Amino acid sequence: MPILGMFDSSFVIHDAAELRELVPGPRPAQETKVLSSLDHHGRAWIGRSPFIVIASRDSAGRMDLSPKGDPAGFVRVLDDSTLAIPDRPGNRRMDTFLNILETGSVAVMFMVPGRGEVLRAAGTGQIVRDPDLLASMAERGREPALALVVSIDEVMFHCGKSVIRSGLWSPDAWPDIDGLASYAECLADQTTSDETVDQMESRFATWHDGNELY
Repeated sequence: MPILGMFDSSFVIHDAAELRELVPGPRPAQETKVLSSLDHHGRAWIGRSPFIVIASRDSAGRMDLSPKGDPAGFVRVLDDSTLAIPDRPGNRRMDTFLNILETGSVAVMFMVPGRGEVLRAAGTGQIVRDPDLLASMAERGREPALALVVSIDEVMFHCGKSVIRSGLWSPDAWPDIDGLASYAECLADQTTSDETVDQMESRFATWHDGNELY
């Protein structure tokens, strides 16, 4: 959607041809790297990934991003075209699942600490409660209530330039976080809450001990 009044229209890119005048086409490897299923490299990467981001959209086209984390390898590769992602306790908004019920569209980005590259997979999602699958994804003795099963349409590796530029894995490059509001402080200012800031801070602190995570 246009951001009305912010930019002169002559400074806005309107079509692919205009874009390609500024950014030439990719090298052959980048042009051909999209696969329709996982190979041994993709399987190995997923097996080392403890953190993912899931993208979904609703029927109106509104996008959502949801982070998920667990011990490395928590995403199960059921076969070369199918992934299973356990759903752990969270904020109970169910944005991803509600979007999938509307459109089925889903994409996943897999990160591995210390590596700049990421693996991207996109396809169609289903919400599953198969007992055998859920039992196989138990963590700390607790099974997930649901799993997101993704049928892959395309998968690719993405280069590490953005992570290198950000200094994500380089502590010396991290920004100073002193004075940055806590999650509880943000919720207190932005929401209608049934808890005080101190109550929220106390509850969130238990997560670092492993409580309420599963």
